[in-house]
This record gives sequence, structure tokens and C-alpha cells, in this order.
Amino acid sequence: MTLTIWVDDWQVQCCGQSFAPGDVVSWTLLEVDPEDYADVVGSERADEIDFREEHHGHGEGHAPTSVEVVSIAEVHCRYEVPPGATDRVNHPVAGTTVLVPVEEADGWAKGRPDVGFAGYLVTARRATDEPGGAAARSR
Repeated sequence: MTLTIWVDDWQVQCCGQSFAPGDVVSWTLLEVDPEDYADVVGSERADEIDFREEHHGHGEGHAPTSVEVVSIAEVHCRYEVPPGATDRVNHPVAGTTVLVPVEEADGWAKGRPDVGFAGYLVTARRATDEPGGAAARSR
């Protein structure tokens, strides 16, 4: 069984470690509200997100989970201030998502026209502790 995990760009940029398919990582996984990601990745894909990765104190009381990374997609979307907004804060624009499969995630992404890098959608499976298995390749 695979899991879909959202990883914010800033989480990796700040103090996360790069990761690639085949790596076993130990992440604090928090459940998500798909609505929080609908504008960034689209409603259908947002419904597939099981968890988000967190390592900045919001996951207190949650034990880290070891997962093996299966695949990684960069998520890019357009940001703009919504019409009529008074706070001048950019928000994701629904329907502008661009997914780019990558072989490594380091928190930084090559610029793409008209969209900004938001984070990663990671497909993973719970790691096993079998000798020579995925856990032996941990980063």
C-alpha cells in the first residue's frame, strides 16, 4: 500500500535533507484536510493526499514514521492576489498546477514560466526492517 505525502518546499529548504526514490526517510506525518491543497494541486489530486511532512514543531506528540520513497513530483502553480483582496497576499490559482516528476528533491526547483514552486507530492510506502531491505538504504 502506498501513501501520498505533501512536502512543503520551505520545509526542505530550511532544514530538511534531500531525498530520492529508494531512500528511506523518517518523517513526522500529519493528517491533512484535502481542501487545504485543492488550489495548489487540484481537487482530485488533493483528495489523494494522505499526510503532510512536518518537522518544525507542529508535529509534537507524533512519532516519526519510516517510509521508503517510491516517486517524487515537484508541484508548481501560479500565485496571485485574489480580486478584491485587501491583504495583498498571493494565493495559489486553481487550475494552474504543473507536476514535474523528479529523481531527487532538495527543496529547490528549476524555474518554470508563469508558475512558482510550491512543494512535492511524494509517493511512499511504509518501510520494513528486513535485513538488506529498504531500511538498510536509509538517508
